Amino acid sequence: MAQQSNKNHLRFYAPHHFVFYPFMLAVLSGTIYYAWSSEKNQMLWLFMALIAGAIIWLSFMTRQHYALTLQDRIIMQEMRYRYFVVTGNRFEPLEEELSKAQIFALRFASDNELETLATKAVQEKLSAGAIKKEISNWRADNNRV
Repeated sequence: MAQQSNKNHLRFYAPHHFVFYPFMLAVLSGTIYYAWSSEKNQMLWLFMALIAGAIIWLSFMTRQHYALTLQDRIIMQEMRYRYFVVTGNRFEPLEEELSKAQIFALRFASDNELETLATKAVQEKLSAGAIKKEISNWRADNNRV
């Protein structure tokens, strides 16, 4: 597996991203084409296009919601634990000053950078992207959803 960095940390689930979505987009495209070209059954094809669009939207939202909600909870616990182990201090006071996106970006920081970068993120109100760019020693997270 390639070493993870800011440039390559996105992840895809092949059956979902490269099979289901292309298939459903083809179905949606076909129904839109027939709705446009078939005057006789235009309403039927329009209805089918709406159904296909709804299936795509619902599958995306449900998949994302469940996986990301659980992942968010796990990352918050991980960050509380790591920060305590590294610094001997509780992370909760910093949590109140940081957004979830900032906290999630901090998880990529090495243990040596974590405390300094967390303090800098609070003081300078760094965005999640800016936090990731500040990381010198990237700590890979290969188990993300």
